Amino acid sequence: MGLHAAGFVSAFAIDNGRDACSTYSALFPDSKVCVAPIEEVDLSHLRGHVDLVAGGPPCQPFSSGGKRLGASDERDMIPEFIRAVDIIRPPVFLMENVEGLSAGQRRTHLSELLRQCGHLGYEVTWKVLNAADYGVPQKRKRLFIVGSRIGTYQFPSPTHGPQAGTPYRVAGTILSRERHVGIPNPARVFYAKNPEPRPSPYDGHLFNGGGRPVDLSDVCQTILASSGGNKTPFVDTLDEVPKYHAELRAGKPPREGELPGGRRLTVDECALIQTFPVGMKMSGCRSSQYKQIGNAVPPLLAKHLGLSIRAHLTGQQGEFTLV
Repeated sequence: MGLHAAGFVSAFAIDNGRDACSTYSALFPDSKVCVAPIEEVDLSHLRGHVDLVAGGPPCQPFSSGGKRLGASDERDMIPEFIRAVDIIRPPVFLMENVEGLSAGQRRTHLSELLRQCGHLGYEVTWKVLNAADYGVPQKRKRLFIVGSRIGTYQFPSPTHGPQAGTPYRVAGTILSRERHVGIPNPARVFYAKNPEPRPSPYDGHLFNGGGRPVDLSDVCQTILASSGGNKTPFVDTLDEVPKYHAELRAGKPPREGELPGGRRLTVDECALIQTFPVGMKMSGCRSSQYKQIGNAVPPLLAKHLGLSIRAHLTGQQGEFTLV
């Protein structure tokens, strides 16, 4: 959606998730969408007809929250992304992955990726971007790699935050204590048996699962693909979280049972935090919808990247094709 907003037109799309492909097809009915493992797809017909190859190979092998198996993980599809670039040979490619690919021992895998792309004739640039710096009301750091056969690419400058001189968009511009958007999420919020408070009421482990309360006066935490249950962030509708946090810091015993007024974010609210438009429809069951939203690059961030790549492709005018 972000790349389309920047002037690109989708020529071909691949994913092995049927629901994701259904969502994509509904948005872009003129694009050919292939529901299959990418290893089985012939891409040779696209060579010479595509300006940009863009994609996000599965991030689990490199996520700091996963098993960190890297290249030994069978879900590592980065080699397939490189194969697609090699076959199609677009002027520019754009790859997205988790920040963890650039950290620790996994940095070796990133270096090998850059080396292989360099051998294909691409000048490669990479950077970890925070979506909040581009107007997304969410703290979301992701690694972006751009390869170009037409010169040195420059990442777009932030539009929000200290570097831009414009305040970040906070969660309260999207979410409300008084009302929810969309179908309510039935997952409840319970006090953790062994809470681990930190200086901020909105950090640490105070409640069950990984879903923390959202500070409406700040940028929202990252929306995860595993949202839907107790990993879903929640709104503290009765403002109980700061009180409970103060109790724990004062040495009082943990509370038990359910947090009064704790409301998990709905599918629609997670989509809005990701900057999908109001009324955006996702295919599949509720858990599948949360997964699609959490896996996505925020469209607004993608638009900024798309505009900078479009300018790099020599023109401010006309449409460009992508796959």
